[in-house]
Formats: sequence, structure tokens, C-alpha cells
Amino acid sequence: MNFSFKDQKLKEYFFIIIIFLVSISVNQYYGNIGVYPIDSFLFFDSGFRFLNGQFPFKDVWTFSGPLIDLIQGIFFKLFGISWFTYVLHGSFFNFLISISTYFVLRKFQLEPHFCLFYSLTLALVAYTNSGTPSLDHHSMIFSIIAIFIFILAIKENNNIYWFLIPIFLFFAFLSKQTPAGYIIILISTISFLYFLFNFSYKRIIIVVSSSILCLATLLLFFYLNKIPISSFYDQYILFASSIGKVRFSYHLYPIEFSRYILRFKIIHLSQLILIIIVLKNIYKDFNYLKSNEFFILVSLIATGLIFIFHQILSLNQKFIFMIIPILIGFSHIFYKKYFINKKIISFFLILLALGSSIYNISAYANNRKFMDLENIDLKKAISAKELDRRLEGLKWISPIYPSNPKLEVSLLKDIIKIMKEDKQKKMLITHYQFISAIIDESTLSPSKTYTTNGISYPTSESKFFNQYKIFFNNLIKKNKVKSIYIIKPLKDEIITDFIDKSCYSKNDINEILTIYKINEC
Repeated sequence: MNFSFKDQKLKEYFFIIIIFLVSISVNQYYGNIGVYPIDSFLFFDSGFRFLNGQFPFKDVWTFSGPLIDLIQGIFFKLFGISWFTYVLHGSFFNFLISISTYFVLRKFQLEPHFCLFYSLTLALVAYTNSGTPSLDHHSMIFSIIAIFIFILAIKENNNIYWFLIPIFLFFAFLSKQTPAGYIIILISTISFLYFLFNFSYKRIIIVVSSSILCLATLLLFFYLNKIPISSFYDQYILFASSIGKVRFSYHLYPIEFSRYILRFKIIHLSQLILIIIVLKNIYKDFNYLKSNEFFILVSLIATGLIFIFHQILSLNQKFIFMIIPILIGFSHIFYKKYFINKKIISFFLILLALGSSIYNISAYANNRKFMDLENIDLKKAISAKELDRRLEGLKWISPIYPSNPKLEVSLLKDIIKIMKEDKQKKMLITHYQFISAIIDESTLSPSKTYTTNGISYPTSESKFFNQYKIFFNNLIKKNKVKSIYIIKPLKDEIITDFIDKSCYSKNDINEILTIYKINEC
């Protein structure tokens, strides 16, 4: 792209505006196509509950994402409770990673038009496969920004970068424990090696001070909102760790070429130049291991490998595409220093970035594969405004009623009407975690979400089962709950496993709604 602007700053402002418009609009578009209830609505009610003084760990069992709850609450406070605002949250983070990439590539002296290109190819795939706020996407974005800050801290003599590293790692970890935890280990390890050759008391003190500040801020938040530290530790650390151990046991193996290499060939290809540069320079001179460039390149390469590892351990569709344009951008920066056929390599990298982004948006965003809608006729979607005006803009279709979204919306409208008419204290257990915001009343859901495999809350096979049972029953008692509503496809065991039979009576209302009346017991 050739621009005739004489003023370089004006040119860059123009590029920033383009990145803003593309990254926001493309995610707003895809975020409005279809829903996968268990994921799509994950932070809708939790953001609403934040506004109403209900907090993770204390009022809802929370295995992941408390920071996202808070951010969503802020978005609702600023822009109103609506589907538009909900998707805007994801769109903002799509812009955040895109613009961060632009500025970091510029810091490494890549030409502005190339920075624009890689940022736009990133904007197409960073958040669009989900569209709505997502645990993995938020944690990845904060982790990548932490890596960006880390390599800038190595590259430039500016202590502010060292101060910011723990803050963004803190944000990443409170979005989701992984991949943030892996990135924390990576940065800690490389920092240790870096300081062996570049020791600085001042910078170490800055990093430690920033880390203490993050911890103190978290503890203060817990204190002010009367959140027990033990609840955070049990739910977010111990329970989440038990899930991680299971995934390590069952998803890490077998270690096969097809699983680790072929499945992620574009990521490996996007960082091949960086790997060649590192190996070539180590072979030429072992002192390269002490250089800033070595630490920077190894950080980038390891980040790509960590995301692959994280994807394999995850049960989701592929969501790590955002690392591809970033790695290609850095490959573009460094190849010019070491390779002869610069035009050929440049053309190849541009083609790879563009091709991978077009493929990924076509294969995942267009057909909503990440939302399990790839085999569903999206043309059958109806306006969610029929359900409630605050859902305007959403084209409603889900895997639960793929051929009849009108019926699904009709049933949900009936449920909302019934709940509005019920003036007693009630609890709602459902994948449709937006209903409390629609009826403007907290429905006291004991868990943020309800997977049946023991990931979101402890099942009877978990050593945390009794702990969750006590939490569940205390929530009922504390809030004087009179009725528990459960909506299919969730099953009765979500209630019956945790409440004694003498404490409730069951009443089936329609084909998806059951009400449990709580007795004095």
C-alpha cells in the first residue's frame, strides 16, 4: 500500500483508524451469528451479577475467568446491558491484540504498511471464531501482550516494561490459568537466564515490586468484597489443578507426528525462519546464547509451541490462529538481516499470512465451527429481538434446536414469563446464562457454567464434591431460595446429587423446564 502522506504521524494515525474499524466491525459481525449456549453466554449473567454486588468464589463457584466477569460488568455499566455491548467486549480485545501487534512490530523497525498488513490479518482471526468473550482468547491475548512487553524490555533500556510484565501476566492468569501459567513459567525461566548475563538489582526489584502490587491489589479486592481467600484457593487453584492433571493424563498422549506437527503445520511454518536463525547463529558462535536477540527469538518460538501444547490439552475447536500473523510478522523483521533472497521470502511470508487468515476465517468463523454450528443451516436463524429487545442484533440459532430456532425462542420466552411472575427467591441452573439480566433479577446460579464432565463444577467422582455440595446448600439457605429452575439439556443430577430428596418436590412445566420446590428440611 502506497500512501502519499508527507507527515509520517498522520499516516500512522490513519493506519490505526483502519485497524480499529476492521478489528471492531469484523468481530461484531461474526459475534452476532448463532450461539453455543454453554459458551456464548458464559459472561453475560456473571457481568450482570458483578453490577449487582455478587462476586466470584463467594456467590458463584468459579473455576476460571473472574477478571472477564469484572470487565464485562464494566462494559455493561458503560454501554448498557445488551447483546451489542456483550459482543463489543470481544471486539475491543480483538482491537487490543491487533493494535498491540502493530506497535510492537513498529518498535522492531518494520515498515508501517507491513505492520498494518499483519495487524489486519490478525484482526480477521484473533477473536472472530468466538465473537463473544472467551476464556482462552482473553488469556491468550493478555499472555501475548506480556510476551510483547518482555521482548521490548530486553530490546530497550526502559524499566517501565519490566514493571508492566507482572501486571499483564496477572491479567492473563485471572482470565484463565492456562496458557497464562505456561507463559509465566516461560518468562520466569528466560528472565532468570537473561539476568545471569545482564544482572540488574534495579530491574529485579521493579519486577518483584510489580508482582507484590498485583498480589496486594487482589487481596484488597477480596477484603473489600468479603471474598474468602480460601474459596479462591480451593476453586481457582486446587480444583482447577485437578482438572489439569486429568487433561495431562488423557490428552497429552499419544505424542504423534500428526498431532503435534501436521495438525499445526502453519504455526510451525510461520516460525521456521526464526528457528533457522537461532540454530544458525548458535552453530556459528556459542556466545549468541548470551545475546538479546537470542532471548527475544526463543521467547517468540516458545510462545508458539506453548499455544500448540495448550490447544492439544484443550477440548475446544482450534482457537490459536492469532499467533500465526504475529510469528510471520517477526519472521519478516528478522529474515532481512540474515537471508539473501529477500523479495522471494517477503512474498512467501505475505502469502502465508494472507492465505492462513483467509482459510481460518472461512473454515472457522464463517460456518461458526467454534460454536458447533458448522453442520447447521445458518440461514434458519431468527432475530433474537423476538426473545428480548436487549438481544437485538443477534441472529439466533443454536445446536440445541438447530432446525427450529423459533421453538427454542418460544420456550425461552415462556420460561422468562414464568420467572418474572414468580416473586419468590429463586435459583436458575441453565446453559442460557443471560436470563437473570433479562428479568433484571439475580437468579443465584451456584456455578458459572455447567459442563457434565466435571470441569466447571465438582461431580460425585471429584474429591471436591462435598465442598461444592456445602457451597450449593449454603447458597440456598443464605438467600432463602424457594424454587430451583433447571432448563434442559441439563439433567436433574445437577440438583439431585447435591440436595437431599426430602428437601424438594419436582414439577415438570414444559418440555425443557423443571421446577424444584424447596421444602423446609
